Amino acid sequence: MLQDDEETPLLQRPEQPTTRTPLPWDQLWIILLSQLSDPLASQTLTPFIPQLIRDIGVIHGDESHVGYYVGILQSSYYAVHALTIFHWGQLSDHIGRKPVILTALLALSVSMVSFGLSKTFLGLVVSRVVCGAFDASSSVIESMVMDITDATNMPKAYSYMPIPWMIGAVVGPLIGGSLSRPADRFPDIFRRSELLKTYPYLLPCSIPTIFISVVWLVTYFGLKESVSTRTPLWELVKRRCFRQSYAKPRQLSSNVLVNTGEAHLEEVQSKPLPLRALLTPKVSAVTASNATMGLFRIAFNSVLPIFYATPIALGGLSLDPPRIGAILAASSAAQVVVQLVFFARLHDRFGAGAIYTTGISSSIPTVILFPVINTLARAHGIGWAVWLCIAIQHALTISLIMCYCYSSISFPFTSSLISPYHTFTEHSITFYRTIPFLFSDSLFTFHLRFIY
Repeated sequence: MLQDDEETPLLQRPEQPTTRTPLPWDQLWIILLSQLSDPLASQTLTPFIPQLIRDIGVIHGDESHVGYYVGILQSSYYAVHALTIFHWGQLSDHIGRKPVILTALLALSVSMVSFGLSKTFLGLVVSRVVCGAFDASSSVIESMVMDITDATNMPKAYSYMPIPWMIGAVVGPLIGGSLSRPADRFPDIFRRSELLKTYPYLLPCSIPTIFISVVWLVTYFGLKESVSTRTPLWELVKRRCFRQSYAKPRQLSSNVLVNTGEAHLEEVQSKPLPLRALLTPKVSAVTASNATMGLFRIAFNSVLPIFYATPIALGGLSLDPPRIGAILAASSAAQVVVQLVFFARLHDRFGAGAIYTTGISSSIPTVILFPVINTLARAHGIGWAVWLCIAIQHALTISLIMCYCYSSISFPFTSSLISPYHTFTEHSITFYRTIPFLFSDSLFTFHLRFIY
């Protein structure tokens, strides 16, 4: 007796088109440019946040409390982000993707300027909270890529999505590390600037702000809306029926249509797939994988700058922001090269399972190297042995990044197995993709408070 497969649609799959649709580069390059804003801003802050916590005097000279306040600061962004991103996603289904992306870019630029001008810990937290509350660009941008592509060019379009994050991971630490405290590092150029002496971290925050402002203008004038059926925001507020309006059907600019009659198509598209229906075994497995990888990735990325900035006597390496930024940028550059040059070849030769197993296994020696590096620094100072171990540690993270990229990229296509006949709303496709990482971010960065 045959057993029903709950993940296989009852209707037969439509025939796949034989010709591949060209990528809509007139829109995709703007989307990729917008995608770059978020990682550039966040990675710019990474190298100097521990030093900033010292400078504002909140630790009162106790170096062991640096991780405590860095954890609170980082968690404030991710916690608020996790609470609001789902609602921004729902809102973008009705008012459109473009207004939400423009709002996110504006909030990101305002937050960066506010962060550079903050002289108190409360001001820093408020800046990150504002950014987290309004920054829904990542998930909405990924949904917009799905809107403007079809089954023939979607995989190729998504293959470009990690590139902005790679660029931001390389350029951001260089900006934050080299331009922090410019009056001290470049006295011949900035010694007369009272503004930069009063606000020593304003310059590195201003560079991403200028870039984001340019991106905002490009997005405003060049990006086309991908949601064809929209409801004015004022009408949603006036009727005070957000929950009811979220059930309102919408149409995407491009979708794979089922050739079973217009009446049946209209009936199917009028019933967006509920979130609970996404939790099939395949999607749940990939979601759990994403959450696990996200937890360790954020754990490593959050501890790393604190470990480098913490005094050797307290378990760190006593490195300054320029060195921290250079190390992070060099590591990201190596990851970019391996990802672009070797990932596809390794995948074809060894398979996804081997890559995933190797990436997970590399996390164990990566963590063990933290106390090993500090022990060598205590015994011999910052010498060749320490730098060699740092290089080995970052080399191990490359396999971890490849593992993370595989599990992350596989999610949209695993989700598409649920039913190709339903209209995927933005919040249904990105909620399970984004929330595990936001939860992991807020969970681990909160626990940084108790590590150092």
